Amino acid sequence: MATKEAENKMEFKAEVSKVLDLVINSLYSNKEIFLRELISNASDACDKLRYLSLTQDKLVDKGTEFSISITTDKKSKSISIRDNGIGMNHDELVENLGTIAKSGTTAFLENLSGDEKKDAELIGQFGVGFYACFGVAEKVEVVTKRAGESQGWLWTSEGAGSYSIAKADRDSQGSTVTVFLKKESKEYLEEARIRNIIKTYSDHVSLPINFEKVEKNKTDIEQLNSGSAIWTRNKSDITDDQYKEFYHSVGHVFDDPWLTLHNRVEGKIEYTNLLFITSSKPFDLMNPDRKHKVKLYVKKVFITDDCEDLMPSYLRFVRGVVDSEDLPLNVSREMLQHNVLVTHIKKALVKKVFSELKKKATKKPEEYELFWNNFGAVLKEGLYEDHENKDVLIELSRFKSTSGNDLVSMESYIADMNDGQKDIFYITGDNAEILEKSPQLEGFKARGISVLLLTDPVDEFWIPMVGQYKEKTFKSVTAGDIDLGEIKDSENKKSENKKDDAVKDADLAKLIVAIKEILGDSVKDVKSSDRLTDSAVCLVAADGDMDLHLARMLKQQGHSDMQDSSRILEINSSHQLIIKLSEISQDLSKKDLLGDVAHLLLDQAKITEGEAIKDPANFAKRLNETLVKVLI
Repeated sequence: MATKEAENKMEFKAEVSKVLDLVINSLYSNKEIFLRELISNASDACDKLRYLSLTQDKLVDKGTEFSISITTDKKSKSISIRDNGIGMNHDELVENLGTIAKSGTTAFLENLSGDEKKDAELIGQFGVGFYACFGVAEKVEVVTKRAGESQGWLWTSEGAGSYSIAKADRDSQGSTVTVFLKKESKEYLEEARIRNIIKTYSDHVSLPINFEKVEKNKTDIEQLNSGSAIWTRNKSDITDDQYKEFYHSVGHVFDDPWLTLHNRVEGKIEYTNLLFITSSKPFDLMNPDRKHKVKLYVKKVFITDDCEDLMPSYLRFVRGVVDSEDLPLNVSREMLQHNVLVTHIKKALVKKVFSELKKKATKKPEEYELFWNNFGAVLKEGLYEDHENKDVLIELSRFKSTSGNDLVSMESYIADMNDGQKDIFYITGDNAEILEKSPQLEGFKARGISVLLLTDPVDEFWIPMVGQYKEKTFKSVTAGDIDLGEIKDSENKKSENKKDDAVKDADLAKLIVAIKEILGDSVKDVKSSDRLTDSAVCLVAADGDMDLHLARMLKQQGHSDMQDSSRILEINSSHQLIIKLSEISQDLSKKDLLGDVAHLLLDQAKITEGEAIKDPANFAKRLNETLVKVLI
């Protein structure tokens, strides 16, 4: 128990009312942070003394075990954090606690050589973390004694612009910070609440953090933190089971990791990462608001799990920790400054993830296919968002195609392109099986031309952004300006697109004119098709128009500004229905039948594309009337 002598009242060195108000009410959005900050300060104090004792052995008794202790007193509504670190004398109290933003740690670091800085595991650098406790405190007391000195001191403040310092008794070196809590902050007296805060922010602080509970003149001591950061250990010293255990803990999952990445980076920026890719697909993976699950630590102290600049959103299936040795932080530690350094870490992490994925794709393609089926749709978001890495992302991408059941890489697709093929052909939709039956694919299949089947919503957006890959242009098979005649059939595939029974050119021209007149503005144009073999008609987009599936998807998502745009109707001149229709068009008495069939063919083409026809009742009526005309 400290004994007070005559108090010497002093004013804080700063525009105290303004600065303290900023620190207390604005700087820290989360009030519980005060405990993290006090523990960090205590850890720093112990590390300072441990370091200085290497050359000044009289500062601390041999065999001293450094630790941090937490006690609560519900009677006085106070929580105390005690350490046996270096402590402070009178002048240091004035300098460190009486001057806002004056950091003892910063001063200590400035006096160390470059190599010594690397060896000193110090956390705080800005000198304002201590004042976070005034966000929950009515009053704060610090009883402290500097190592190597005999006199202890009591620092007291209510955070209102002044503080007092008086002599005090203390048996050993170190500091005890006692926070007298406000009424609305009494939750921090509860053991469960303290335990949760320690687990969240300070679990990996190397010193033991003990909770001391006194009951019936008996003191129970329980260590609240693990005290061991697995990522700081050598990989050779960590078993697979230990990696799995940490993965379950940090990722809040129960499966085994699909991939583990553990690296220490030294140089300009020093950090360690222990990252995992999950084996199973999280239920909320496709939630657009979902963020990555990578936690940021600085010297084993948790800083945030909400640093958007640490990992791109398209790698949100990655979980784990990044621990920086020297990452500059702002005074609150809740936001990062000097984002250029964070950007460097992010680039390095992304590069490492890509490198490991490439290895998997090359050496263990079956395993990589499992990964792709789980996370491919998310990874492709990077093709839209991350132009810098688009080439490597395309290399990592896998696609379904009309050439078989196996997923294909872009490299293998290009290698297998037909002679004369200049474009990478694709079709977008919601379901690969349905897409394979699309009439637009008939001519491609007949010539043995492989077409990518793209069924993820993001496919509609990354393709226009990427545009080309290795001088090959991405081309939708629903585009109207495709000339299949320039492409040779594959060696094992003969063209089935025979025109022996086709409508003669002259009759076809007349039929096209007649259909155009009947359909009017419902279509942009009517053309003969060289892509159809089995179907009578199909719809294609004119050059420069939006892809059919994209337009439909945007409409479904509520984009009311999306107007119904007319499309090109392509007709198969060798199809029996078109041949018969050509004959009908030459009989003036069957003009009404020609009109009904033309409208039915347009509706048929829309239905095949998955579009809703505007007037289903009228469609049914016209179909029935046409059947009557034909059958009776």
